[in-house]
Order: sequence, then structure tokens, then C-alpha cells
Amino acid sequence: MADQIIRELCSSQKLERDRGFHSFVKHIDSLESEDVNSLEQDVSKLFIEDSSWEKKHGGLMAAKALLTCGKSSDDFAVDMRSQALKYLDNNEFRVRIAAGETLGALCKIVGPAVYENSKSAILEGIRSNLERERLSVSSQQEQEETEKLMEKLSSSPARKSSVDAEQIFHDTAGWKSLETWMKCLQSIVDNCGHLFNDCVDQELLNLIFQALDHTNRFVRETGYYVCASLVSIGVKGKETLSLEEENAVYRHGDQFAKYMAKGLADNWSQVRLASSVATRKFLQSLPTEEAKAKFYPTLIPRMCLNRYYVAEGVRIYSQDTWRMVTDGDGKHLVEKYIDYVVSYYIEATGADNHAVREAACACIAELGSKIDRKFVRPFVPQLLEALLICFNDDSWPVRDAACVACGNFVLCFPEESRSSMPALYPLFYSNLQDNIPSVRQGAALAIANVAQVYGQESHEEILKKVKEGIEGIKNQPETTEKYSDLDKGPATYSVVKKLRDNDMDLHTDKQMYSCGSLAPKMLRGSRGGGCMDHQFRKPSEPWELADGCIHLIAELSHNPELIPTVSDLLPSLAKSASLHHYNHHVNYLETLCKQLPNIAKNLGKRYFKPHLEEFFDSIFYSITCDNALTASAASQCLNRLSGFLGPSILRGRVEQYNPRYMEMLNANQFIAPL
Repeated sequence: MADQIIRELCSSQKLERDRGFHSFVKHIDSLESEDVNSLEQDVSKLFIEDSSWEKKHGGLMAAKALLTCGKSSDDFAVDMRSQALKYLDNNEFRVRIAAGETLGALCKIVGPAVYENSKSAILEGIRSNLERERLSVSSQQEQEETEKLMEKLSSSPARKSSVDAEQIFHDTAGWKSLETWMKCLQSIVDNCGHLFNDCVDQELLNLIFQALDHTNRFVRETGYYVCASLVSIGVKGKETLSLEEENAVYRHGDQFAKYMAKGLADNWSQVRLASSVATRKFLQSLPTEEAKAKFYPTLIPRMCLNRYYVAEGVRIYSQDTWRMVTDGDGKHLVEKYIDYVVSYYIEATGADNHAVREAACACIAELGSKIDRKFVRPFVPQLLEALLICFNDDSWPVRDAACVACGNFVLCFPEESRSSMPALYPLFYSNLQDNIPSVRQGAALAIANVAQVYGQESHEEILKKVKEGIEGIKNQPETTEKYSDLDKGPATYSVVKKLRDNDMDLHTDKQMYSCGSLAPKMLRGSRGGGCMDHQFRKPSEPWELADGCIHLIAELSHNPELIPTVSDLLPSLAKSASLHHYNHHVNYLETLCKQLPNIAKNLGKRYFKPHLEEFFDSIFYSITCDNALTASAASQCLNRLSGFLGPSILRGRVEQYNPRYMEMLNANQFIAPL
């Protein structure tokens, strides 16, 4: 039976190897000590020089299982230590990983002595692999593959020189066996636990920190996971260790905090996530709040920002970490360290990574809306200045976030923001006619905040802009040529994507990139790649400004002072919706149908009902159009208006206006409340 299990354990198929390992573990549990000795001899035979990598891998996995079960002999443990060290530099990745896990299993039963006896070999293995220039190519095939990748990068039109290609190669390529040496160290630390405290010295830390400073993102990522294991050793059940004498994590805490902060701001999401894992464990390893507070000025601002980071894994993990670490006191911690928080947020608005700039704008908006105003007020001019710069960003999500943040600051700090309004008005209006629908919505919300705060002094200018926007749709050209009006600039997803998706010339025999991993990074003010094609920016068209004005009318209708004035705009709005001479009129009608019930509810029946019939032609036209989104929006519009006015009232008004519309109205049986 043992022979069959070992054959499965050494199979060339992974499924069989996994099944063999589980069978081997079960088999060990059923054996007596003398039978285990015989099994040890069978396992040792797998490590002959000419055996395949599958046999060596199977032997190491079997050794790990035997060591873990607690029935293995001392001689076998000594032999497996030498075998594991031997195969840590094997050509096969899976063998190297298994060798590291075997050393970790030895540490579980023997303790840190295994590390002390292997320290020089492990640290030298990491040190010698940290620099690619020191590596010798292990095979002709590996050398050829490396040269091909370098050549491919150099020939890309996006690369201006071979230096560019070399840097990208060093940033993203695999780093031979460095990762497995690091994982071996991680396995040792995990299995030694708090006993590893005495093994933490400056030599070890310098080597790990060297990995955290490495140009290659995979090396940095692995380094932070090693750090996550290392900072966990400060925890010894629920006992309180002497911070300075016994807790190596606290003793070297300043260095750890410095590198945690660096990783939390890394340009690569995977590295940022690995650092987030290490940061959580680092803070949880410290036994008292006083011990944690020493490192809060460095870590709190970066932890805060990552709660809004665009990568979902980083964002959700950071939000969970924030709840765990602050225990519901996060707001007061931000207020306590507000100087550090504001300084980092402003610094982040100038980051090369557009995702960081977007998150920084969202965080600044949060400061205005959630933090006690007496703490934020001294920093309002600095924060607004940073947001004004982001308002002109190449990346539309950054512009959108900056616009919303400015609107929040105007609402929360009207007097402090007043001096910035001459610069803000043109920027708000620019976003109101942006190519991206969500940007137009954000601008409408921000402008409505301005109207609410500054009252009559702002109403005239804003309403004038709304009227001009709605009436300007008559100047909308019937069609737009393919690319004649496109200027270089940030990506405009909804426009450029529709225009360019089916252009075969743009998608044939072109360089491919892996989700931005090898594409040129999108720096502030640059014109380079990332995951999006932001080489084109389509100039705004009259219908887009009118579309933004619909959103703005819906927002302004919340303001009781503006209800009569907004109701006076409805005839112009209905007239603009009756124009169907341009390609995008269905998109405009979709927005109208979505917002009309909201406008009706905010204005109330008294101000809305006199203008109801003026929109019937546009609504029923939308129901019959070929655009599914517009037709659906029109159908829901009728249902919601029916819920607001009453089914019988709506039916009576429709029948009186045009009896032919009754058939379509009858098809909308469901009445949705507003």
C-alpha cells in the first residue's frame, strides 16, 4: 500500500500528487513507530541524484508530512535538513517551495535551532539572488526566453529606447529563485512563532528591507509577506511581553513602520495589498494602545487613503483593517493626527499613479464631510489648492473626484471657499459638459451645493448657464465624423470606445499588454497607457452640456428657494427633448426619463402638473425607440409618474392629450412609487 501511495506522490500529474499526499498523511496516522522507520527509508531513496523533479518533490512533501506527525527519528530530521537545503536552489520552482516548507516543518518540532544552523545558507541564498546582474542564466532555454522578451519590449512603439524596455523587464519579470528563498524564510518564521524573537537581528532586517526597496514588484510583494510573518512573532498568546527586551517587532518598530508606509503607497496594487497585510499584523502584534500610537503618525494617513483605493482587494482589506485597528475610534484618530493626514493627502494628489490621485480626492472630500470642522478649517486653503490642480487632471476619474470634493468643501466651508469660486465656476461648468456621464452628474451635485450655500448671489449665474445649455442643443450637429474632432487627452470610455471598438485597423497586429503590467504608466500630465486608451479626448458637444443641465435641474429642484424658477425651465427642457436630429438624442432622452420623476417629486404637484403634457411626446417616443436603455428608462418613468400623480390622473391626462398613447400606457401595468 505504501508503495502505491509513494508512486502517486511522485506522479507527473498534479491531481495524483495531491491525492497521494493526502493518502500519505492518512497512512502515517495508522502506523506504529517501527513502521515509520521503514517508511523513512523509502522516502530517503527518492533523493538519488538522477531522479526526476517529481520524485524529489514527492520526497520533500513526504518528509514534511513525516516531520509534522511527530513520529520521525532524529537521524531522519538531520538528513531532511541537508536535503532541503540542497534543493532550495533547484531549477524546478515546485521543488524549491517544497524544500522551504520542509525546513519550516523542522522548525515546528525543533525550534529556531534549525534556522541558526541554516542561517548562513538561507541569507546567502537571498543575498545572492537580489541582484539580477549577479545571476548566471541556468539554461540556454531560459537565456533565449529572456532575450526574446527584451527584444519584444524594445520593439514596442510605446518604448522610446532599450533602456525603457530594460527597466520594464526588471520591474515585472520573474526573479529566478529569490522568491522561493524568501518563502523558505517565511515558512521558518511562521513555524518558529514567538520563539523567533531572539533570531531577529539587524543583518536579517537589512536583507529583508533590501528586498522591500527592490525594483521588481514581485520581489517587493514577497518581501512584505515575509514581513507580515516576521511582525507576527511579537504575539505570544495573550501574554504581555517586555516591549524593549523581548518583543523584537517593537524594538525595531521604527524601521518596520517606515517600510510599511512605503509599501502602503506602492505603485503596484499587489505590493500595496501585501504591505496592508503586514501593517495589520504589525499593529495587532503590539500589546498596548500606547505602543501602537508611536507609529500612528506614519501609518494612519496611508491606511486611511487605501480605504478608497481603486483596487477592490486593497480597498476592502484596508476598510476591514481600519475597523479592527481603530475599534470604532477612527474619526478621533484622524482628528488627533490631522497634520499628518492632510500633509499626506496633499502629497498623494501629486502622485504619478492616477488611482492614488483619485483616492486622495475622495479622502479630502471625506475630511470635509465627516471630520469636525474645527480640525479641518485651518487646512482648507491648502486642500482646495490641491483639488484645483486635480480638477485639470488627465484622468477623468480624478477630475470627477476633485469636483465632488470641491462641492463638499464649498458646502462645509463656504466662507473659506469663497475666494476660490472665480476659479471653481469654470471648472464646474467644464465637468458639467464632460464626455463621461458620471462626471456630469458629479458636477451637477457640486454646483447644487454652491447654489445652496451662496444663495441668491450664485443663482443668477447658475440658472443662466442651465438655460444656455438646454437651449444650445439646437446647435448640435446632426452627425460627427469618425475621429476628426478627437484631441489627444485622457480616455473617454463611453465615446471613444463606441467609436473605435470595431475599427479593425486599430486592433490588428498591435502590441498586447497584460492589464497595464507592461504598458507605459499613466503619469500626471503624461500621454501614456495603463489599462485604458487615453490617447484621445473628444471635445464636448452641445447635447452633453444639455445632458449635464438635466442632472443640474434635478439637483436644484431640491432647493426650496429655486422651485418656482426651476419649474419655469421645464418648457425649455421639454422643447430640447423634442429635437431628434442628432445621433445621441436617445442618450439625452434616457437621462430625461430617469430624472423627470425626481424633478416632479422635488417640485411637487403644484409646480409640475402644468407642464406634464409637454413631456408626453418625448416619453412615448422613447418607449418605441430601438435603444433598449432609453426604452426601459421611459417605461420606468411612466410607472414612477403614475405612482406620484395617481394612475387615474395620469391616464386621464394622457388620453386627453393623445388617445393613441393609451395602448403603450396600458402596457406599463406596474406602478412604482417615487
